This record gives sequence, C-alpha cells and structure tokens, in this order.
Amino acid sequence: MSPILDSAHHQFPATSDKQSEEVEDKPTSSDRLFHAWMSQFTAGISPASLALAYADWIAHLSQSPGKQQILLEKALRKSIRLALYAARNLAGHECEHCIQPLIQDRRFSAKQWQQWPFCLVYQNFLLIQQWWHNATTGIGGMSSHHEQVVSFCARQLLDLISPVNFIATNPVVLDTTFTEGGQNLLRGAQHMIEDWERAIGGHPPVGAENFRPGHEVAITPGKVIYKNRLIELIQYAPQMEEVFERPILIVPAWIMKYYILDLSPHNSLVRYLVQRGHTVYMISWRNPSADERDLGMEDYLHQGVLAAIQQIILRESPEQKIQALGYCLGGTLLAIAAAWMAQQHRKELATMTLLAAQTDFTEAGELRLFIDDSQLDYLDDIMWNQGYLDNRQMAGAFQLLRSRDLIWSRMVNQYLLGKRETMTDLMAWNADATRMPFRMQSEYLRQLFLNNDLFAGRFKINGRALALGDIRSPSFVVATESDHVAPWRSVYKLNLALGADVTFLLTSGGHNAGITSEPGHPHRRFRLSLCPHGQNYIDPDRWVQTTPVQEGSWWPAWAAWLESGQTRHAAQPIAEPELTGLPAAPGDYVLQK
Repeated sequence: MSPILDSAHHQFPATSDKQSEEVEDKPTSSDRLFHAWMSQFTAGISPASLALAYADWIAHLSQSPGKQQILLEKALRKSIRLALYAARNLAGHECEHCIQPLIQDRRFSAKQWQQWPFCLVYQNFLLIQQWWHNATTGIGGMSSHHEQVVSFCARQLLDLISPVNFIATNPVVLDTTFTEGGQNLLRGAQHMIEDWERAIGGHPPVGAENFRPGHEVAITPGKVIYKNRLIELIQYAPQMEEVFERPILIVPAWIMKYYILDLSPHNSLVRYLVQRGHTVYMISWRNPSADERDLGMEDYLHQGVLAAIQQIILRESPEQKIQALGYCLGGTLLAIAAAWMAQQHRKELATMTLLAAQTDFTEAGELRLFIDDSQLDYLDDIMWNQGYLDNRQMAGAFQLLRSRDLIWSRMVNQYLLGKRETMTDLMAWNADATRMPFRMQSEYLRQLFLNNDLFAGRFKINGRALALGDIRSPSFVVATESDHVAPWRSVYKLNLALGADVTFLLTSGGHNAGITSEPGHPHRRFRLSLCPHGQNYIDPDRWVQTTPVQEGSWWPAWAAWLESGQTRHAAQPIAEPELTGLPAAPGDYVLQK
C-alpha cells in the first residue's frame, strides 16, 4: 500500500467498520444528560423541534408576498370592523357582533361579556385569534407537520393571554369579587397554595382520597389468580349460577390504572358484565420503576396478554375460546397479539373488541404534534436518564391538547372565582397515573406512532413482521366522537386492515367518558353497523351520514353481540386467596405509586 493510501486509510476508517460506526452514532452520555436537564425548563418539549417548525414558517411566509398582502388586508378589515362596532356601541345602538366564538368555545357565554366595554375586549381577542390562525396556516410549501405545530403553539399563547384569565378583563370575576367582597380571591389563594403543596409532595388532587381502589372504586369481588413481574390477572367472582361459555379477558392500557373499567358500582363495566352472567378476567399492570427500564413491547405481549390467555386456558380447558377486549393502548397491544396468534395458527381468540384503540397512527390528531424525530430523540434522552417516562410529563402533554378546558378554565374557576371542582370517580382515576418504561415507550412512539409500522405490516415480533389482515376473529370496534387521543376516523381505519367481519360503533363522549357510558347515563347516543368481510369499503364521512343514531348507552348493544350464539354452564367458584397466596381484587399492583 502506498504511503498516501495508507495515510488516508488511517485518517478515514473504512465504512465497513461497524463497531466504530455504532460508537459514533450513539448519543454521548453528556448529550443525554444535558437534554434531560434542559427538559425541566421546557416541559419535555424539544426546543429544536419548535425552532425547526418556526424557521420553516418564517422562511416560507417571508417568500409569500401574496400571503403577506392577504394578512395585511385582513388586519385592516378587522380593525375597521372593530372600530365601527365600538362606535355603534358607544352611540347606544344595538349591533351584531363582529365575530362569534367557535361552538366548543364557551369562555364568553356569560351575560356579563355582552356588556360594554367587555364585549369589545372579547371581540378584539377573537379577531386577533382568527387572524393568527390565518397567519400560521395555508402557506405554500410549508411542511404540514410544522404548520400544525406553529398553529398549535400560537393558539396556546393566545389562550394564555385570553382576557378570561385576568381579573381586570374578566367581568364574571369582577362581579363575583364585588358581590363577595373579595372572599373568592382569598379562597382562590388558599386553593392555589393547597394545590401547590400537593403537587410538590407528589400527592393526588383534593378529593381524590375519597376514591380509593378496593374501597370506593374497583370493588367488584374477585381474586388475583396469577402474578408475574408485569401483571396480576384478576378473575371476578360469578354473580349468577350459570355463566356464558366464553370468558372475557380485558386488556386495559398500562398508561393508566385498570379500574377505569371498574369504577363505582353504578358505572363499572366489569360489574355490568358479571351481572349478565359473564366470566371476566382483568389484567392489572405493574407500575414500572427505573428497574424495569428495559421492558419492551415484546415483554408486554408475552408476559402480559399471552401469559394471561395461557392462564385462562389452564384454568378453563385446553379447547377454551376467549373473547378479548382491549382499551386504548391495551387495544393496540391486543391487536398485535391477535395478529401474532394468527401468524402462529393459534385459535384461542373467539372475538376481539377494541375500545378507543388505534392501529393506524397517520391521523392521530394533535397528539402527533409531539411526535417527530427531534422530539423523540429528546424524549429518549429524558427517559434514558430517568429509566421511565414520568406520569406528570404524560399528563402535561394531554392537558395541552385541551388547555382551554383542562388548564385555564380550571384555574379561573378555582383561583379567581374560588370554586372547587367536585371530584368524581373518573377524575380521581385520571389523577392516578402510571409510568412508562424507557424501552417500551421508545418502541411504541417510534415504530407505531412515528413510522406506523403495525398498520403497514412492518412491526416485528420475534423477528417476524405481523399483518393485521391475518386476523380472522370477528371484531367489535368502538370509537368516541370527541376523542382527542384516538380520533374516531383514525380508529375507523381498522376496517381497511382486518380480514374479518367488523362491527363498528361510534358513541358520544370523549376518550374516557364515552367508554364509561353505563345504561341510564343521560345524553348518550351511538351509531352502529356491521361491515362483513369482503364488502365494499364505506368512507367515514359517508358512514356517519348513512348510519342512524340510536339513543342510550352502547353497552347493551355490545353485550348482545358478545352473547350471540353462546350457551351457558354452571359457574365455578374461585379459589380463596389464602389457598393461592395471592391477594383479593383489586390486587397489589394497582396500589403502586
């Protein structure tokens, strides 16, 4: 080898040297630690991701003179319209508002906002809000993801400075302060101090102590019949002498505690099922700590869903058929399990029910604003440092999606008006959050959310890619109309993938409240239709137009689907806890903080 080539060889390592490449490609510990430290001041949001979005917006807006002209014209027209509105009001003439709030925006619905000068204040705010929406959308050449990020951030900043949030510009607060002689502000200060102390001490919100698992909620009788490092499997006691032949396995999301499906007796789905004669099993997930940082999606599959199915079959019979239900992230995992079992030619699943669960993530709503390569690298570094994703970090992201209702309106009510929100079982459950292991959360966000590997047939278990089209079990898919976590049109896409009959149900309510929709719950409605395998596809908009609305809870319709064609047999008692060495329901894992 010539000296020149030899020198070049030493200066520039060969590309085939995989070991050196891997060392160079991995983030250094100092980078990870710096990002983890920085996240304390950025609420877990990547500054680089936001900077890229704003740079894209500014670069394209600066090269769009036509868009700039339109924005200038809109600003002038809105200013003139607002000035005329103010002049007519000062002259004592009745006139129409310049702009009406969006249907879901109830901040200015109180009668005090219609009085001068507050009508001018909120009209000015709404016009500014509309202008900024126009300024951050519809710019040619801009990345759609960056457009959504910039528009979302602009909306968050505007919600922060809304006139509703300040004493001097909120007539409702001013009236209350005058009427109560400032007592509302004193109570609000006390509420703020109390909430701050609880947050610092890691304690739940005020009133959550009245909804304790095993006491006020999660009280359906049952026993833990199996336990491993990841799950406790609960079997609920039969409440009828005869039960249906096929037991039900419920796979809840491990992002929250399982008892969303076993809340108070009146709205417990578990209680509803056992009272109809079903044998019900429930997975209760362990709340992971830093020691479980290396648990991945395959661990949740094998040690979670598949381990539970195996235990049910051992308890029931080798030929037992199971009706499985998955909720939210648990539904995504159940779909993975069903595809894996189909690949292995296993026939244990008689039916599959998915509640507010996504398998396609291309239309996952505004939650995708937090998902891009920059953000996920930043999040990986936070989890690498902690060993998990903290529940407060997850809760903050979900609250931002509905900050108007979940942050600012609550702050106004509690701290300015001095009103305490009455705690409910659903609110207490929502505050009882869990952690996500580093490896699992990273795999979920990258492979499923960012790359959409599951729906595209690229997601691998044990080195083999899975296909949702292999699933032949009849499926019942439930989505909710106002779901901001799993938008119903995203859930509906499962119709494109499954190789089985799909019964699709769209119910009123949100991601949680729409599911805990017991019979007798007021103002509930749903749409329901069967799409047999092989039938032509109906797009979601046409489906809504052609599917009639039915009043009431969706639970009875689903229960009738479950029970169709089943026979009953004598119920078998559950072994007492002292004979198994395992606790009674709700078990131990649900109590872990």
